[in-house]
Amino acid sequence: MATGRGRLLQQYWLGLLARRPPIGGDFWAPGSAGEAARSAGFRMGLGVRVAAGCAAQNHCAQRDVCCEKFHTGCSVSLDSLPSEILLKILFHLDAVTLLCMGCVNRRFYHLANDKISGLGWVIIVKEKSGKEYTMEHVDLSINDSSVTIVWYGKNWPSLATLSTLDLCGVTPVFMDRSKIPTKNRPRWHSLIAKYDLSHLTESTMIGCDRLIRIFCLNPGLVVGLWQREEELAFVMANLHFHHLVERSTLGSAAVPYELPPHTPFLDDSPEYGLHGYQLHIDMHSGGVFCLCGTFDNLFTKKGYIENEYVKLIVISFKNSTEHLPLIGKVGLSWKTNIFDGYIKSCSIMDVTLLDEYGKPFWCFSSPVCIQSSSRPSHGPNFLGETYHVDYVDSEGKMHVELLWLQETEEYLIVSLVLYLRVAKVNHWFGTKY
Repeated sequence: MATGRGRLLQQYWLGLLARRPPIGGDFWAPGSAGEAARSAGFRMGLGVRVAAGCAAQNHCAQRDVCCEKFHTGCSVSLDSLPSEILLKILFHLDAVTLLCMGCVNRRFYHLANDKISGLGWVIIVKEKSGKEYTMEHVDLSINDSSVTIVWYGKNWPSLATLSTLDLCGVTPVFMDRSKIPTKNRPRWHSLIAKYDLSHLTESTMIGCDRLIRIFCLNPGLVVGLWQREEELAFVMANLHFHHLVERSTLGSAAVPYELPPHTPFLDDSPEYGLHGYQLHIDMHSGGVFCLCGTFDNLFTKKGYIENEYVKLIVISFKNSTEHLPLIGKVGLSWKTNIFDGYIKSCSIMDVTLLDEYGKPFWCFSSPVCIQSSSRPSHGPNFLGETYHVDYVDSEGKMHVELLWLQETEEYLIVSLVLYLRVAKVNHWFGTKY
């Protein structure tokens, strides 16, 4: 039951995500119109934490002292074990479980990777003539809720000749312990997503600098083109951890992994499916987080259902205590084998929405862009420039509105609203809204 062990470990990780405190400290504030208790925190850089508000800073400091005392008195933890011991443990795990272990942190990723001889992801770019080019990933970073994978090099085929790009997970067919390079051994390809490269148009461009223009292709792909040559510079894939193991190993080269049928839980609540949600949201790039927050007890009412969407207000215009800053400068880092750069106002957004049972309801990892807007769509008029971030897929929409604070040179989130498709809610909960 190899896949069962991998699925169990992934569900355990998601359960921890549902119960964990927000990274970077936490504070409690009333929800929309005092209706929900929420916590939110922030992290900037690797190992550097910044909490929102003085009270949160004090609470975070006290908690860090307690944690330090606890770890000082604790002699053994899994991560403190020598690599030799961990490798012996990993030796008994199958490929699916090893891939899931590789998503825990960088150390586990490299240890698991050693045991399975190069398990990872590839892209297959296809020419209109049918010729294919398979490219191994060059860089990989593990975030709180997702993994970011990057491909770049000098030998990209001409963009004008290309038609599609396939993103696949790859695993060795034979799990022996030989040292033969993985790329020369038979591997199993599991199609995660297929992209049409003809969609690299002005409508999908989300940012640029003096060297690069970047495009967003759903789900979660960033394609960078050189400004001068109009040729491929890099490709960046952003994959949410939810079902990442299954999607990377259990599909075929032509057909993606299909999620198992969902069976709704029974509930006697008259507004079943409209309450008890928990949202975890990150905004990051290059290992630097400008937002990392958790919001509990989100709910709505039947009166908020309109135009085939269920509306969940996470941060309200009307309650200034809920407004949250983005920490540091917002931008998307990129690099190739020759150059690197930083595109302002772009970022990677990871969203994990859990239902009242702590099950993942809506998850995605995608590039987003902070765009200028004339004024907030509703609520009071603010002094200063206003901006918005939007995301849409087949299961829902997210709309974020921000205010630029010139004095502190930072963005302030003044509104965050989720719109869940009614069809998705009805399917998930067995309701008939």
